[in-house]
Amino acid sequence: MKILGSLFGLNVSTKGMSIQRKKMDIISENIANADAVRTQDGEPYRRKMIKVSDVDNAFAKKLQIEGQSFELNTTKSGHLNTSAFPQQMTIETHPDKLSIEEKVDESLGDRVYMPEHPDADKDGYVEMSNVNIITEMVDMIAASRSYEANLQALNSSKQMIKDTLEM
Repeated sequence: MKILGSLFGLNVSTKGMSIQRKKMDIISENIANADAVRTQDGEPYRRKMIKVSDVDNAFAKKLQIEGQSFELNTTKSGHLNTSAFPQQMTIETHPDKLSIEEKVDESLGDRVYMPEHPDADKDGYVEMSNVNIITEMVDMIAASRSYEANLQALNSSKQMIKDTLEM
């Protein structure tokens, strides 16, 4: 669902829900393959993650004035000359310019001694997948709560629009 123009809040909420849905899909895949010691590549299954980043980082651009970059952490107020800053700074975000990448965790899984397993090495150890079910469950709860928060924000925006139309 794509909403443009003055209904920007609805677009942000729908994009947030879409991202959380993708996270839930990846988490489901991780849980389903938690015990997979061999994929089609012959390697153990590796945990997948989603990284969401802003392609057009407006906040970072606002901190660059006349080619100079400013860092946010200062120890003394005199370290940063604030007279060069614009008096009003507005941060614009564009949810359509988000980059969603699927990453693979390359860390090794546990090595379990199972000499009778067909994938065991010469010492009798089998490398398991690096998926931790507890971590996945925590991520799933966080994604679920974030989805609910975005849904609540969407419903609030809809209600405000409806109330405005009734005036």
